[in-house]
Amino acid sequence: MSERMLVALLLVLNYLLVAGGEQANGDLATLLSLMDTLKNTPPNWVGSDPCDGWEGIKCKNSRVTSITLSSNDLAGQLSGDIGSLSELETLDLSYNKDLTGPLPQSIGELKKLTTLILIGCSFNGPIPDSIGNLQELLFLSLNSNSFSGPIPHSIGNLSKLHWLDLAENQLQGTIPVSNGDISGLDKLHHAKHFHLGKNNLSGRIPPQIFSSEMALIHVLLESNQLTGNIPTTLGLVQSLEVVRLDSNSLSGTVPPNINNLINVQDLLLSNNKLSGFLPNLTGMNALSNLDMSNNSFNPLDFPGWFSTLKSLTTLKMERTQLQGQVPNSLFRLINLQTVVLKDNLINGTLDIGSSYSNRLRLVDLETNSIVSFEQNDGVPNVKIILTDNPICQQSEGVESYCSSSQASISYSTQPNHCYPATCSSEQISSPNCICAYPYTGTLALRAPSFSDFNNKTYYSMLEEGLMQSFKSHFLPVDSVSLSQPNVDSTKYLKMNLQVFPSGQDHFNRTGTLSIGFLLSNQTFKPPKGFGPFYFLADTYEHYGSSERLTESSKSSNIGIIIGAAVGGSVLILLLLLAGLYAFRQKKRAEKAIDQSNPFRRWDTVKSNTEIPQLKEARMFSFEELKKYAKKFSQDNDIGSGGFGKVYKGTLPNGKLIAIKRAQKESMQGKLEFKAEIELLSRVHHKNLVSLLGFCFEQGEQMLVYEYVQNGSLKDALIGKSGIKLDWIRRLRVALGTARGLAYLHELVNPPIIHRDIKSNNVLLDDRLNAKVSDFGLSKSMVDSEKDHVTTQVKGTMGYLDPEYYMSQQLTEKSDVYSFGVLMLELITARRPLERGRYIVKEVSNALDKTKELYGLHEIVDPAIGLSTLNGFDKFVDMSMRCVEESGCDRPKMGDVVKEIENMLKSAGINPIDESPSISSSYEEVSRGSSSHPYNSNETFDMSAGLPYPKVDPV
Repeated sequence: MSERMLVALLLVLNYLLVAGGEQANGDLATLLSLMDTLKNTPPNWVGSDPCDGWEGIKCKNSRVTSITLSSNDLAGQLSGDIGSLSELETLDLSYNKDLTGPLPQSIGELKKLTTLILIGCSFNGPIPDSIGNLQELLFLSLNSNSFSGPIPHSIGNLSKLHWLDLAENQLQGTIPVSNGDISGLDKLHHAKHFHLGKNNLSGRIPPQIFSSEMALIHVLLESNQLTGNIPTTLGLVQSLEVVRLDSNSLSGTVPPNINNLINVQDLLLSNNKLSGFLPNLTGMNALSNLDMSNNSFNPLDFPGWFSTLKSLTTLKMERTQLQGQVPNSLFRLINLQTVVLKDNLINGTLDIGSSYSNRLRLVDLETNSIVSFEQNDGVPNVKIILTDNPICQQSEGVESYCSSSQASISYSTQPNHCYPATCSSEQISSPNCICAYPYTGTLALRAPSFSDFNNKTYYSMLEEGLMQSFKSHFLPVDSVSLSQPNVDSTKYLKMNLQVFPSGQDHFNRTGTLSIGFLLSNQTFKPPKGFGPFYFLADTYEHYGSSERLTESSKSSNIGIIIGAAVGGSVLILLLLLAGLYAFRQKKRAEKAIDQSNPFRRWDTVKSNTEIPQLKEARMFSFEELKKYAKKFSQDNDIGSGGFGKVYKGTLPNGKLIAIKRAQKESMQGKLEFKAEIELLSRVHHKNLVSLLGFCFEQGEQMLVYEYVQNGSLKDALIGKSGIKLDWIRRLRVALGTARGLAYLHELVNPPIIHRDIKSNNVLLDDRLNAKVSDFGLSKSMVDSEKDHVTTQVKGTMGYLDPEYYMSQQLTEKSDVYSFGVLMLELITARRPLERGRYIVKEVSNALDKTKELYGLHEIVDPAIGLSTLNGFDKFVDMSMRCVEESGCDRPKMGDVVKEIENMLKSAGINPIDESPSISSSYEEVSRGSSSHPYNSNETFDMSAGLPYPKVDPV
């Protein structure tokens, strides 16, 4: 901090000496202030001219006009000095989840600002009232933060505003409208987007917020606490295309003039307290998605006007007191995909007719009074649900219609006429079969007009639209991939997006900043019918060492700034004084560093003693580990990953160790590093890789583990390590892994969730006993919310619990799911995701319990030894229980342990006994070329980028 103060002092002097440069130097001083309060600013922010190639900075006439730093892993708080950038027009700091604190009042001093985007950060506190001073503002996106308090009335002063997105915060109070001299949102006549959903807004929807003068196309007020009537003024805004008022407490009748909204494609009024009669929506010929479910409407014979809505794809009228018979004319609507009429009073015969829409996929009439179904021969490609109807009391011929199960959503981009590449580490094979590190995140559609979410055409259209947008802006993108679509509780369609680089295996920082800005400022326009969207990017960690800033380069940058900022002999005296000052400060800093060392009170153990059974981790000195690893020589280098390198070492007593040495840019804060060591040092089990100690000195962070010599389970299954595993060996490996997990879940206090169980993270010792390793994504249940931890989704594709993925609620059952996938991998020796096939689905489809080996002959690994597989059926049954969709249907790891122990007992094996050492019956082929457990980047498949567990309380 003292060097920064010195630079500021010198810049003031430069202001006095150099006429005409004061404004540019002011911008530099402001950016230096930002660098003081923010971590992880771009590494090329060096020199005295931010207009000379600083990443994320654009200038005009030597003044900073644009800062776009999305997906940059920024951390800290935004300095109030930001208001000094008087020429700033664009500020985009989206997708920096560790950017926190309040938005400074000085934001209102940026009088030329046209674009303010802060999506997916962690800003909190009230939105400052000064934001209403930004008279040039066109685009305001503050969604997906933690802002609280009321929506400022002053936003109504932004007369040029086009886009307003405050969704997914914790905003409270009423929707502000003008009153006398006080402005409100009703003054925003040029705004086309009001995105205010998923907050805590209350009170009535004020009638004056809508008028014929408004240009609105999207009104999203879903998932708030709004009460009162839907104002009749809504019917005056004929430009509207999407209206979401669902999941509030609105009451009264739906205004009959709502059918004036002839351009509306999505009308969602479900989950309110609306009453009276359904409004007649005849004439709304653009309407695709209509949902009025779960309201208190008067009983009404099924309206014939439903059949006149020519664009209708989705009709949901669950629990709305509809009665009578559904006319088959409804099913002839050519675009119709989904009809949900559950919990009504519908009776008579269901007759879909012979000329129903070929796009129809679901007709759900559960819990009604239907007595017969005309199409007894079936309706191809359409799921009919008639559960809890009188028809289901018949004895035969109705089984297929009397089940409530629905097909799960499944999609992933397929290879583009090529064979997927085999990639190492965290690289992924692109649709063009090229290994690369993609830019990733979650794309969410807030109101899609379609409901056939398994239709690949929609995803292909979205992928094509994304590629066209990237290409038209000359971005270095090779291809895009969409996967794992799911509909959340608020009816958003979310999916994983991967964007692959062109010409190299990773993006540079400029590439990710450009892609992030294109998605954050809505430059990309999705195809019609996909509705409004937002994007939340993951942190990108694969820029390469050339773009990472070391502490030494930071120090040298200060020298460059000083040299460029000052000139002339008049500064010599100041520099001499600065040198004396810096020397004094250095001594103070060294003392402060010693005092702030979180390990200073930990006792060390001399190197010539035996390694203790740890209650606290042993502290090694840097010189000790340097000696044990032979000066970290290349010969002792046994692996690497995003965190740094791993070296083999030998203690004085001959014990082998593995030393993980973090790179500077991968290192954590002192307290976080200490907390993680304390976590690992309290975890001791024979089926967990043991932490022996650590090093925290000379700017180093190193972890010392026991050395496990026989590689990973994955290498054994694919034949890479030369170790053969028969059926009994595989049962033992499964048992050891299960015991390790059961210990973490049930005996550690507070419990620990591993979060990345996979075959690459199960190591085999000299007796082929399993040891769970790599706690880089582990989560402690300390301060957990009931029985789960709410956290960003991390893990490895193929092993990832779908329930955790959809809810972001991590539980022990997430590990159980991953373990179930591992069990299937033990049976088949196949990767969980291979050539677009998912092992869980493959086994489920092939499973036939009436046949030998449950009908799995073709996918069982031949190396397993097919003669005697005692307990095979029970092993498969347990595997499938572990991968149940709902976590509550999965067993606990303790129960899994008992079941596998019983399997071994039935085979005449004592599960308590250790495995014998490897004998000639388990030969090791090509031992010299075998892969070491620490030698694969995949062994350290760290989504979090760290070689040790990040245990942060929720």
